[in-house]
Parts: sequence; structure tokens; C-alpha cells
Amino acid sequence: MLTDKSRLQSCLKLGKVWYVSNSFLSLLTLTILDRSQDSRMGGDKSGDKEASDTTGDFSQREDGGIDIRIAEEEFNALSRQLTAISERQRPYSDSKDLEKGGEESANSTYAIICPRRTMHINELASSTSMSASPGKTCKSKFPEIYVGTFGGAIIDFFLTPFLFLWSLVAPLFPSKVLTTRPILHKSSGSLKPGEMCLVLGCPGSGCSTFLKTIANQREGYARVSGDVVYAGMSAAEMGKYYKGEVVYNEEDDRHIATLTVAQTLGFALSTKTPGPNGRLPGLTKTEFNEEVMGTLLKMLNMTHTAQTLVGDEFVRGVSGGERKRVSIAEMMVTRARVQSWDNSTRGLDASTALDFNKSLRIMTDVLGQTTFVSLYQAGEGIYDLYDKVLVLCEGRQVYYGSPKEARAYFENLGYRSLPRQSTPDYLTGCTDPNERQFAPGHSSRDVPCTPEALEAAFLSSAYGQDLLDSLGKYKSHMETEKTDQEAFRAAVVADKKKGVSKKSPYTLGLMSQVRALAKREFQKKMQDKFQLVTSFTLSTVLAFVIGGAFFGQPLTAAGAFTRGSVIFTALLVTCLDAFGEMPMQMLGRPILKKQTSYSMYRPAAVSIGNLLADLPFSATRIVIFNIIVYFMSNLNRSAGGFFTFHLFNYVAYIAMQGFFRTFGLICVNFNVAFRLATFFIPNFVQYAGYMIPVDSMHRWLFWIYYINPLSYAWQGCLENEFMRIQMTCNGAYVVPRNGPGFSTYPDELGPNQACTIFGASDGSDSVQGEAYLDAGFSLNASDLWKKCLVVLCVFAVAFQLTQIIALEFFPQYNNEMNVNIYAKESDDTAKLNQKLRERKAASAKANEEAKARAMEIKPEHHDAEKADTKSESTAADAPTARHRKTFTWEGLNYTVPVVGGTRRLLHDVYGFVKPGTLTALMGASGAGKTTCLDVLAQRKNIGVISGDILVDGRPLTSDFARGTAYAEQMDVHEGTATVREAMRFSAYLRQPYEVSQEEKDAYVEEMIELLELQDMSEALVMSLNVEARKRLTIGVELASKPELLLFLDEPTSGLDAQSAWNLVRFLRKLADQGQAILCTIHQPSSLLFESFDRLLLLERGGETVYFGDIGADSHVLREYFARHGAMCPSNVNPAEYMLEAIGAGVSQRVGDKDWKDVWLESPEYQVVRKEIDGIKARCLAIAEPDRKTLSTFATPTLYQLRVVIERNNLALWRSPDYIFSRLFVCTFMSLFVSLSFLNLGNSVRDLQFRVFSIFWVTILPAIVMSQIEPLFISNRRIFIRESSSRIYSPYVFAVGQLIGEIPYNVMCALLYWVLMVYPAGFGQGSAGTNGTGFQFLVILFFIVFGVSLGQLIAAISPSIQVAVLFNPPVTLILSVFCGVTIPYPTLISFWRSWIYYLNPYTWGISAMVATELHGLVIQCKSDEFAVFNPPSGQTCAAWASDFIGYYGGYLDNPNATEACRYCQYTRGDDFYTPLNISYGDRWRNVFILFAFFGVYAIGMSRCY
Repeated sequence: MLTDKSRLQSCLKLGKVWYVSNSFLSLLTLTILDRSQDSRMGGDKSGDKEASDTTGDFSQREDGGIDIRIAEEEFNALSRQLTAISERQRPYSDSKDLEKGGEESANSTYAIICPRRTMHINELASSTSMSASPGKTCKSKFPEIYVGTFGGAIIDFFLTPFLFLWSLVAPLFPSKVLTTRPILHKSSGSLKPGEMCLVLGCPGSGCSTFLKTIANQREGYARVSGDVVYAGMSAAEMGKYYKGEVVYNEEDDRHIATLTVAQTLGFALSTKTPGPNGRLPGLTKTEFNEEVMGTLLKMLNMTHTAQTLVGDEFVRGVSGGERKRVSIAEMMVTRARVQSWDNSTRGLDASTALDFNKSLRIMTDVLGQTTFVSLYQAGEGIYDLYDKVLVLCEGRQVYYGSPKEARAYFENLGYRSLPRQSTPDYLTGCTDPNERQFAPGHSSRDVPCTPEALEAAFLSSAYGQDLLDSLGKYKSHMETEKTDQEAFRAAVVADKKKGVSKKSPYTLGLMSQVRALAKREFQKKMQDKFQLVTSFTLSTVLAFVIGGAFFGQPLTAAGAFTRGSVIFTALLVTCLDAFGEMPMQMLGRPILKKQTSYSMYRPAAVSIGNLLADLPFSATRIVIFNIIVYFMSNLNRSAGGFFTFHLFNYVAYIAMQGFFRTFGLICVNFNVAFRLATFFIPNFVQYAGYMIPVDSMHRWLFWIYYINPLSYAWQGCLENEFMRIQMTCNGAYVVPRNGPGFSTYPDELGPNQACTIFGASDGSDSVQGEAYLDAGFSLNASDLWKKCLVVLCVFAVAFQLTQIIALEFFPQYNNEMNVNIYAKESDDTAKLNQKLRERKAASAKANEEAKARAMEIKPEHHDAEKADTKSESTAADAPTARHRKTFTWEGLNYTVPVVGGTRRLLHDVYGFVKPGTLTALMGASGAGKTTCLDVLAQRKNIGVISGDILVDGRPLTSDFARGTAYAEQMDVHEGTATVREAMRFSAYLRQPYEVSQEEKDAYVEEMIELLELQDMSEALVMSLNVEARKRLTIGVELASKPELLLFLDEPTSGLDAQSAWNLVRFLRKLADQGQAILCTIHQPSSLLFESFDRLLLLERGGETVYFGDIGADSHVLREYFARHGAMCPSNVNPAEYMLEAIGAGVSQRVGDKDWKDVWLESPEYQVVRKEIDGIKARCLAIAEPDRKTLSTFATPTLYQLRVVIERNNLALWRSPDYIFSRLFVCTFMSLFVSLSFLNLGNSVRDLQFRVFSIFWVTILPAIVMSQIEPLFISNRRIFIRESSSRIYSPYVFAVGQLIGEIPYNVMCALLYWVLMVYPAGFGQGSAGTNGTGFQFLVILFFIVFGVSLGQLIAAISPSIQVAVLFNPPVTLILSVFCGVTIPYPTLISFWRSWIYYLNPYTWGISAMVATELHGLVIQCKSDEFAVFNPPSGQTCAAWASDFIGYYGGYLDNPNATEACRYCQYTRGDDFYTPLNISYGDRWRNVFILFAFFGVYAIGMSRCY
């Protein structure tokens, strides 16, 4: 075991090196060297100088944003505090270099907070190659992947047996090698502890792959060859024993939205806190965690957010920048040695992005870590924070070295640098054939242009040679020097808690991990109040409904069957409530993947932790449910009876919860899990012993009963109840008996009468419950504990083990799609795509020629010519004389309700957007940029808006939304549509109806070309990358040809610098043509910023800081700020500087006065007010157009409906999993039910089985509901975006969703009907074959009713989680009160008087039962007769004639004088007539069911 001192010494020694490469012999080596070891390893002096320079320049990084110096002081303050504790308790025996230079405190802190922080993990790689399957952006031509369809799914299903057989013999034949392509090529580099590397490259250049490789994440690639070595340790060893030391943070921030910042970090700390050997003596875990969390929050300036929810797109929480800092803090807690950050500033404004990178700088410097970051739009201030820069071009390394020398290197190659172009943009542009420019006197003939040539140029340069030399020396050093490795391994072991294996990659043991996960899950449930209250409320209400339905069960023969019914119903509700666990297991997969990759916990701990955290909630909910149901229904009122009932019920719930969770874990998506569950759920219900007694089960299927956990639970609950009761036989269970108008028979059970209940004795009116169980179900009460409970517990434990196995060995992480999926071309689209390709080639050729001509122009004349060209373009594209409207807003305020009152988000905002201008809306995170845009675009539906929003000085009209376009930040589209289809849909419904479809199609083709989406015109939206989706979002809005205004929310987020520039250049072109544009913009370069005409700048609280012109070179804006004390340096981006000047992010503002007050007192403010007044006066002088011609929508309702239905049909056709799953479920459920009721005869039991078979139809709506709700809620999200632009009406959306489902539901109904009626032998009654056809109509109406009911529930539910909570109670209420579970005569009058008639199932089931049983001749089997002896001297017919004449039935031996055999039914009509069912009402009943479908459909449409 290492002492604290030895750990500190090891902290100063260890170094790091990495290495990655590509196919053939690709070498990517990154060596992370210790600065103190350069001389020993023969490192070059430039490395020492660079390290020195980095340290020396550190103070220059402290201005603005997060103060690095202060952050380090916060960290060192904790260091001194904890070191003082260390010194008091354990003095060092000697003092060496540790104590020199005042480094004792810092180094001691490393030993306390992160004992292995400064250990150098050397990653040394040789010949690492990354290869991928087709589809990941490459130059080579690979077969395209086409979208699956419903038709293809049907074909695949029938081919499955043959494909399976082929898979068995295929290995015997030669196989075709899968075509792959390299992603990363030969690359090498060196990075030291405490240094940061910026990875630059165009989209598709391999930046993300590089970062994942550095973090040792290799899944998803066809092949990774070569070595990645960390401090002499292989990648395999690191992945197995130390995987938490190298981590990768993806582009999106993935956290649990309903946890607070403190809870999120607290959980991370609880899993990464070092054990006693890794902490100072006397320092408890709680004290350690509190100190570290406080320090982290102070360092990142997030103390005020500790108790704020993290939030996400749907849960209000911290801002985007603060959420990024939560990710940083979480990564810091991991204490990982190597960290990779993939484009983590997406969506952040310039100041917050700078703060984010400064935070990384702090983490790297303070903890001595190694950080790799890829950024798409990095400003100069961000670029200066990095120690090294790596430039990739199509997977090839074209530069690696000092950021200060990178620009000069590429300029020396012959590339031209544009004025005010940031260095990252310039470096990336040099690798982009469309962006790069050659210096005067150079061309592609003498400048390396291809990736191969650029790579060769770098390797042959002095930078490349020095790098390879240093790597060779370091590799030789690592082959002999093992001290670093040993110290690292020892420090890792010292970190572990007591009892944790040395080979385990985790800090905590399994039980500690479970404890932390259970606590987190408990917190998450407690803070999700809405779902918690909803689940408890629904469960309690359902308990009262069931208890009321079976209220006061009598201790008579009439209560025997219904007691079994209430027990089975309660058990079914409890167990099937766990069905909602299945989709829940799929929602948290991204977080599970991230945190397990951080080695916070092992996957198996999740299932145990979730179980323990759920116990208090589920136990409380179920005990409340059981108390209500048990005592309202008058089950045996004893403590033993209730607690035994509750025990079996709850253990069954735990078992089924584990079952459904297992399916949720092993299946790739919900549809697959849904199909698999179909094999089990019907059989679980049917073979529990309630519907079909064991002795009536077919011999080839009865084994299901013995592997069914529900059967043991139901058996135990039934035995528990009936072993405690004794029933009296009376009423309808006595034969023969008196009826109205005759009193032939004794009122009490006599010797010449019989009791028809199971277990009855001759002449006795008392029936023991145990005898009833034995005779009716072959159950023995002695099995209650020794068999039923034991087996049920075994199932519960087994399903918990299956969860652990699934998580550990078969994890499903829903890896994001990295390939484009295409729709197959039609003849028309093939011609259009060919034209696009030809025009693209011609445009590329023209650009090359123009670029060549530009190279001949002298640099000093180039900018002037460019300006002249822009002026000419502007003049040529000037708008025509047609009047365009001006948009103004005055005194705009927006207030929203919050807990405890209201909050103002916007305050007295003034501004305008004129036609032909491009206006930027900027501000820090939380300043209200998107809020302002939403308010102006009329997208807010909560809160109070005050002020004037005018168009041409007049209030907004009903066609305002139609005349504007809003490109939202979220990029919400119909995922199964192609790019062309998505844009056509917008054009068809948003352009005027009078415009022909040909013109709309032609305009869409122009948009595809302008947005450079030619190669993706047939790609499905769901497979597009971030950049393409952003382009599509803008294209969809532009396809509408907005007449008034184009709003864009962060259109450049997620784009690289060149794509962002192309996009803004395109917007500039639109503005020059007369379009008015207002957009929020993040992280603009100075060149991009100059493209805007005006700026609206907001600060926190929605206060205006500036509104006015920007000017050439931003001179107007710079002069305004300079006049008030904020002088922008000439080498600083004005867009970044102005945010820092006003105190955006966490930086201090320039000046003593608030900039909003400066603005209100400025003459510019008065000019804006006067300009708005002038605009109103001029516009009001123009005659107002005729308002009668105004309409909310551009097209008629019928046309909207046709286009929407076409899109929905196509979407469903391209969603084979969704449709095929429903078809599969309906087919196999009907098949399983039919196999259980195969070839039904004419006995009484067969009659009951016919009714049960029909009753299964009531499950069809439940199936449809559970599947349709997630899709509907997803489509509703698309509709909300589209309805904001008044594309189509809510009624069109509702009807379109409904009609699109009908064709497939007809197929489902047909297959269910065929497999139900013919195998079971339906149609033997008077209705005959025509009756079976009628049954198809009822089944179809049941399914479409389920569609409308499911869509109605989804429409009123805020989320999928809430929607699925409604399904069990709704389904159960409808099933219980339809007259089957509780026959109509036994329903209490309260329910019978209203809910029975309001239940749609009542009418459907009655129609089916009457049709099937009408005229069906009944012949009792020998064990179905009621046997009694007539009085001496009378025949059976004489004794029972009065009884049979009134009640019906027949005597099998009418002339016998003893052992009379009575059958209670002659025909099926005798069965259903007492149940309030009439054959003559069947047509009326079925259309009442259809009427419910219509009512729910209308109700669903009214929700919007």
C-alpha cells in the first residue's frame, strides 16, 4: 500500500502517450509527456519552450468569463485546508522536491482529491486503423442503404425460416468480404499532462472518431487495428481495468433532467470518492464530498444553480451554458486522465462558449489532465487557450503542433488568409476544396490540395520530422521505464474502497454502487411529482372502481365465481401495471452508456438499485390498492387473510416487473419488445387457471400453466381466500327451485334438490371453500406456502437475474445512426436528381474558374472588387416596386408565472425589421433571445405579453403566422420523409393555393440546390446529420416563400465555420432580394457578423443593450461601445467583445453603469423610437388591404387533408416495425387464443369458452392504444411546430392521423378474425356463416375504436410516461363493466344504471355473443349435469316440469325415477337472454360501438 508521500511523488512522475491509426499501416501516435522528463527522454527543446510559454501566458487567459487564476485559488484553498489536516495527523519523514517552489499545497491536493491526477498515462500507438461499414461520409462509392417498408417486412417475415436455414449452411460456402473504408489514416502527435489539444476538421473528416479512439471507445467500427498504449499499458488493459481513466463526452449534454445540479454532482461524487486509503486520515466521505462539490461549484461559478434542476428540452432547468458546466463538473469528478470533448459548444453563445473552454482550461491545469476538444466554430479567444492543434482532412493528419505556428505553416504552403478570418476558420478552410483560396502566384498545381498531398507535406516538414523523432525516443523510453506504470496502478488500487478487487475498474464495490443508484432513483421519483401523483391517483381510483364493482361479495354460492373474479382482476391490474416498465427501460440508455463508460458503476447495479428505489413507492401504492379492493369486495376479513393476499399480490408484481424490465433491456426498441411480449402476455392471462381450468387445458399446452408466475399468484390468493370461508347454497344454484307463480319445491335446500356449485354435498346447503377448490380447480390449500409462494419468489429472483445478465452481457445503448438511409428513386425523382447532379457539377466547374481568376487579382484590389461585386449583386437583386411590409415592436414585455409569483423575461424592447435587411438578435445565455423571437413570432401560449407588435403600423391579422416562417432550433421534422418530400410538403400547404404544383416543385428544386442538399434529396430526415438537418429546417421554411418575415433561431448551431458562412451568405442573398430576416446567432466570426445589417443586443432580464446598425467592419457598433468606455481591440472579434463588455456569461461588465441604462439615455435610443414612429406614419398612409380576402390557411381544408393523409400513409409504410408489430401481435394473439379453444363443441363449458374467446377481442383496443400513443405524441410534436405556421388545421391533423391507421387496422382485424372464428369452430348457431362475417365487422370496429381512444388519451397527456398510466385503468374499467367478468344480473344497481350503458365494450360484446350463440344447440357433458333425485314414485320430468318450463334447460333422462340429470341450457339463447342481450339488437349495438369511435375521434380533434 502506498503512503501519502509516495503517492505524491508518483504524481510528479507519471506521463502519458497515445496512438491511433488506420487501415493498411496507419499510425496515429499521441504521446502525453511529463514536462519534467523531457531531458531524460531526449525530448526536443521546443517542447520545453512551449510548456514554458503556456505557463507564462496563463495570466493573459484570465480576462473575461471564468477567471482561471481565481478558480485555481479556490482549488488551492481547499488544498491548503485539507493539507493542514494531513500535516496535523501525519507529518512527513523527509522533504524533497515536493516542498520546493511553493508547490506543496497544490501537490498535496492532488493526493487528496485525486491521488492519481498527475500520473502520466502514456498512450503510444502504432499502426492503429479505423475502418467502418458503408455509409459514414466517404469518397468511395458504396451501395446505398434503403429504407425498409411494411411490404418488405412482410416478405422478410416469410423468408425468415429459409434465411435461418441458409445461415446454418452458409459457412460451408465462400463468403463475400464486407466492404469497409478507412476513417482515420496515419497520424501521430504528442500531448503532455496539463495541455489541451484542439481538433479541427470539416464535417466527415474523422474528428469524432479520433476523439472516441483516444477515449478507447471502439464499438461500432468494422475494424480497429494497431495499438493504443497508455503509459506503456495497452488499450485492452486500460479498457478492462482502467476504463474510467479515459473518457469521451459527446456533443449533447445528457443528464437526468429532473435532478438538481447538486444531486447530479453528488451522485457522481458518491461513485468516484476514493476509499480511506485515498483520502486523508480523519476525513470522512461526507466531508470530502461536500468540500469537493463546493470547490467545483465555485470554480465554475455555479453556486447559485446548486438547487436548480438540470433540465432539458422539455423540463425547465439551468441554461445551456450552465448545463455544459455540469458536464464539465461531472467529468472532473471522474478524475479521468484523458478526456475527449466532441463539439461541446454547440448552441452556446460566444461568451458562454468562451467560458466553457476556460472551464476546460481550469480543469486541465488544476488537475493536470489531458484534454482533447473538437469545435466547429472557435473564436480566436478560444483558440488561444489551447496548447496544441490537430488538423484532419478526410481522416488524414495534415498538421499537429503549436497553435501559434499553424497559420504560418499553411500560409507557407501557399494558402491565402482572408481579412479578419479567425485562425480556426482558416485552418479548417484550408482542408475544404470549396472554401480555400490560394495565395497570389500559387495554384493547385504547386500547392498540396488533396488529403494525401497535405499529409505528405506535413510528414516531410520540420514539424513532422521533429514529431516522429520525439515519438521514437519516447517509445524506446517506455519499453524500459516501468516506474510510471507501477505507480499508476498502485495509486488506482489505493483509490478503491475496501473489499473492491484490484482488477475492478470501479472505485466502489457493487453494494455501494447499488446504494448510490437507489438514492438517485429515489430522488428522481420524488421530484417527478406529476407522474407520482398521477400514478397514485389512478391506482386509488381504480381500486375504488373495482371494489365498487365487486362490492360486498356474499358468502353464498353466488359469490363463489365472483370472488375468483375479483381476485383475478386485482392480480391482473397489479401485474400488468408493470407493463409500463418496458418503455421506461429504453429512455435512460444514453445516460447509462455515458456513466458506465466513466466507470461510475457496473450496469448490473442499475437493476438492483432501481428495484430498491421503487420498493417504497410500489409497496405503498399496491397496499393502498389492495386494502380498498380487499375490504370493499368483502373478502375474508382477517389479518392473516389480507396480508397473505397482499404478499402474493406484491411478490407477483415484483416478478412481472422484472419480466417486463428484462424485455425492455434486451430489445433494441419498443416495437420489438412489444412483439416478444405478445408470446407471453396472452398465455400468462389465459393459463393462470381462471379462464381455463387446468383439467380443461389441451394436453399440448397445459405446461404453460406450470411456467406461468401469474398462475401461482392466483392459485395462492384463491387458496388463501377459500380455505377461510364456508358458503351457503341458495338461489339460482339450487335445482329444481320455485319461480314466479309456483311453489312446488321447498324454499330451503331439500333432499330432492341439488346444489350446482362445485364441492356441494347431497342434502347440505353448506359448501366448504376447500371442497370448492378441490372439485372445481383441483387445488389444495396445503400448497399455499410450500409451493405457490416458493415458486413465485423463485420467479421474482430469476427475473432480477435476467436483468443483470441483460445489462452486463447484452447491453442495448441505442447507438446513434451514422449512415444515411435513402428512399428508392422513382422515375420522376431519378430525372430530378440527375438534373441536380449536372447543375452541381457545372456550378463546381464555374467556381473553380472564378477562383482561378481571383488568384490573378492582386490582394489589395481583391477586397474592393469583392465589395463592388456585392454592390452589383445587391443592385441586380433589388426588390421590385411591390410594397413589402415592415415589422415593428414597441414596449415589448413578457411575464411568465413561476412558483411564488411571476417573472419578467422581456422588458420594454423596441425594434423593427425592414424589408431587405438582415437583423441579428444576440445576447448571453438566459438573456431571452429565443423568448423574444417566440414572442415576436406569436409562438408563446403562456404568460402575459404587453406592448405593440405591428405590421405596417397595424395590429396583426389572422394571416400573420402564414406570412412568416420560423426555423426553430430543435429541427423537428417527420423522420420518415425525404428531404425533397419535407420541403414539398411545406411548399404545397404554405404557398398560395393558386400557385400550380409544378411551380412549387420547381421552387423546391431551387431550394435544394441553394442549400447544397443535392446528394441528400432522397435521404430520410431521421438519418441526416446535424448540419443537413439544420439546412433542411431552413429549407422547409424557405419553401413557404414567406411574404413578411423569416425568423431563424440559431441557424448556425452545430455547423462548421464554412457551413455557417455559406448559410449566412445565403440569408444575405435572400435579404438583398427584399426578404426581411430576423435571427438569433451564436458564436459568429467577425466576417460572418459583418453580413448583418442591424443588431438587437439583449442582456439578462430581457433588457435592451443596443439596437441599430452594425456597419462595415462593425464600425458603428464599435464606435457606440467605445463612446461609453468599451474599446474593442483591433484584433478581437467585435461580436465576442461586446458580449464580454456587457457582462455576458460570468464575465464582469466594462464600466460602472448598467448597459441597459446607457442605452436608454443614448441618442441612438431616441433615433430608434422616432424611426418606429416614422415607419408607422408612412405605412398607415397606405390603404389597408381588403381583410375579407384574409384567411388563416393558404389552402382549402380538403386539399390540406389530402396532402396530410398522403404524408401519413407514406410515413406508416416506411415504419415497418410499427405496423408489422401490430399485425404480428394481433395475429399471434388470435392464434394463441384459438389454440386454447380449438374445435369447440356444444357443451356448457364450450359455451363459456366461446364467450371467453369473444371476450379476448376487448384486448385489441388495449394493444392499439399502447402502440399508438407514443407515435401520436411524437407526431403531435411535429404538428405543434407546423401548426404555429398555420400549415394545416388541427382537425386535418386529427383526421389525418385517424385515416392513416385505418387500412392497416383492416388487415389486423381480418387476420384476427380468420384465426379466431375458424380454428375455434364459430358459426354453428342459427346465424351460420353470415354470422361469422358480422363478427369481422365488430372486430374491425373494436380496433378502430382503440385507435380513436388511444389518440384521445395521447392528446390529453403531456408525455408518453403519463399516457401509459391511463391505459391499464381505462382498459380494466371497460372490460369489467361490459357484462362478462361481472354478469349483468349480479352488477349492483349503481353501476348497472349508467356505466354499463356508457361502456362501448358492452355493445360490441353483446353483438358478438348474440350472433355466435343464437340458436346454438347445447348438449351437456356427463360432468356438467346437475344431478338430483325426485320424490319417491315420481319421474324426473314430473318433478322438474314446473322448474324447466320457467327456467329452461332440459333433462337428459326425463323418465328416470332417480339420479335426474339436468342441463341448464337448451340453446345458446338461454345463456345470454338473462344477461340483457338480444339477438335482434345486434346491428344497433355494433353501430353504437362505432358511434363511440366517432365521439372519441371528435374529442381528440377538439383537444387542439
